[in-house]
Amino acid sequence: MSQKSLPQITAPTRHFAVQLSATRRGARLARLLAERQLDEWGEPYEAAAQVVAELASNAVLHGRVRGRDFRLRLTLRADRALRIEVTDARGDRVPRIPEPVEQDAEGGHGLRIVEAYAHRWGVAEAPAHGKTVWAELPTPHGDLRKAAV
Repeated sequence: MSQKSLPQITAPTRHFAVQLSATRRGARLARLLAERQLDEWGEPYEAAAQVVAELASNAVLHGRVRGRDFRLRLTLRADRALRIEVTDARGDRVPRIPEPVEQDAEGGHGLRIVEAYAHRWGVAEAPAHGKTVWAELPTPHGDLRKAAV
């Protein structure tokens, strides 16, 4: 049997999801849980932790509805790209990158940070009048299986 006829073995897609309270504590926990999960998967987590922190913080500050939580979802695809999704309850408040802000301003930098780390990002409608802000990050080491071929 030749190697060409063998089916290719690919790594499965991995998923992690958690629902958290729409509080500053919940946003902090989102970052910690993302770091822990990515470390468990053997993936670098520094860039992803920054993106999760910004998206979770935005969900708490701008997407909060009293009595409703936000949701963090991580998906590590077989091509080793990481998709981060944060779903909140305010679909009527779509995030936009603000006009240039002063370097020492306290706010207005979050989506610029997401944009700097992410290959691409966007917003999608979510159930119950919510929204999902997502970002896709390439992993620094890429797909090691393709490099070995």
